[in-house]
Amino acid sequence: MSTIIREIRAGDWEQVKQMRLDALLDPAAAVAFLETHEQAAARPDEFWQTRAANASAGATSARQFVAEAEDGRWLGTITALVELPGGDGALGGDVIEIPQIHLVGVFVRPEARGAGLLQELVRAASEWAWSLSDPEIRRVRLFVHEDNARAEASYVKAGFAVTGLRLPVPGDATRQEVEMEVLRG
Repeated sequence: MSTIIREIRAGDWEQVKQMRLDALLDPAAAVAFLETHEQAAARPDEFWQTRAANASAGATSARQFVAEAEDGRWLGTITALVELPGGDGALGGDVIEIPQIHLVGVFVRPEARGAGLLQELVRAASEWAWSLSDPEIRRVRLFVHEDNARAEASYVKAGFAVTGLRLPVPGDATRQEVEMEVLRG
């Protein structure tokens, strides 16, 4: 199956919404998200419209990429968020010290896993990150749930390394998120 990796467009909000809802129903992926399917499904259309607009081509603080099949079906997605020093991090206790990109909302449909789509999505997001000049991004990072060994292995394959930073999962201090990074070369 041939796929293209592209930036979303603001008008893709319904697909953005559906992809998120599908991800939250996937038992293998749901551990990676900080909301439930019920919470996401209850959000009004305006939320999804704004979310898509703020991460579409031309947006400066976020960019969402999708792996799209020839038939138009979305097979995977990733969102890159710009984080600047002094700003709030993604998790409690997270301190932003350098201009960086934080990868979130990563999901590849079960039938498309193992085909290299995750690496292609990470590559697209990283290329966007490295293209930024104001600010110049110094690293790309993400958090992976401590019990998600498959995802961690996929990120290692994509060039990420564990940093040693571990933070509690918001709302569940008994579980941890592990930070991984790729530094600007």
